[in-house]
Amino acid sequence: MRNLIAFLAKYNHWFVFVLLEVVSFVLLFQYNSYQGSVWFSSANAVSGKMLEWSSDVESFFSLAKINEQLTYRNAYLERQVASLTRQLESASGDSSILYREQLRMLQEYKLIPAKVVSNELSKRNNLMTINKGSADGVRRDMGVVSGNGIVGIVYMVSRHYSVIIPILNSSSNISCTIQKRNYFGYLCWEGGSSAYAYLDDVPRHAQFKIYDKVVTSGYSSVFPQGILVGTIMRVYNSSDGLSYRLLVKLSTDFGNLRDVCVIDDALMKERIDIMHEAQDSLGIKAKEKNVVENKEGFQNTGENR
Repeated sequence: MRNLIAFLAKYNHWFVFVLLEVVSFVLLFQYNSYQGSVWFSSANAVSGKMLEWSSDVESFFSLAKINEQLTYRNAYLERQVASLTRQLESASGDSSILYREQLRMLQEYKLIPAKVVSNELSKRNNLMTINKGSADGVRRDMGVVSGNGIVGIVYMVSRHYSVIIPILNSSSNISCTIQKRNYFGYLCWEGGSSAYAYLDDVPRHAQFKIYDKVVTSGYSSVFPQGILVGTIMRVYNSSDGLSYRLLVKLSTDFGNLRDVCVIDDALMKERIDIMHEAQDSLGIKAKEKNVVENKEGFQNTGENR
């Protein structure tokens, strides 16, 4: 406070000068018609220029909406290209059956576009938040993709927001395959650069090359088959020497991620629901078995007494 008072006291003559100048200009333009008209014309020119700049700014920020639409379309087309590619590669016999099956699967495939509102990169267990929730049809365990590849899995959902476990999280473990090679592994991230992850448990007899593409395997109940994950950059031996560990450069740029799409697939939901029902059923049976065993043990103890 003392520094502020000292500053005002030191330069008080400048503040008085500026104040008097403002008062003089107000009196000049308010009480003189010619000067007032000049001021009005100049003000209109400045106002027009400001409105023009405002329009340019609005046009610039409207690019976010266009980018969102392009992301949505790119993700859809990527999925379609992957499906059609598999159809061409596997075409044998009555290929129309496969064609109809791919079309049926594409019809059940739905994308919910969303924007990333929060994104962590430097932690070991990073989380991401998007601006879509249960009111938009987002549910837990849905897959999340960008226009370039996979992003993560929906972990928690509120009405208007969702928290995502990205593949840049130590608990992420996604089934993937080497494209055109049909060898499987599990994608994991152990910290460090957000541009790389590892594909573990690739069998020793697997044949592949550096720069081969890695895609989702379809064995997961979250991601469909064929979504791009990244590119193989290096090959290592696993710690036990029984499999390969592949360094994968991720196709998704998490440092510049703004627009994503949540996968809403009816068949995936059905698989997840039946899996949860099976787990709940096994849990109930295990509890019932424990109750019966405890009851029998209590009865045997009573008889021994």
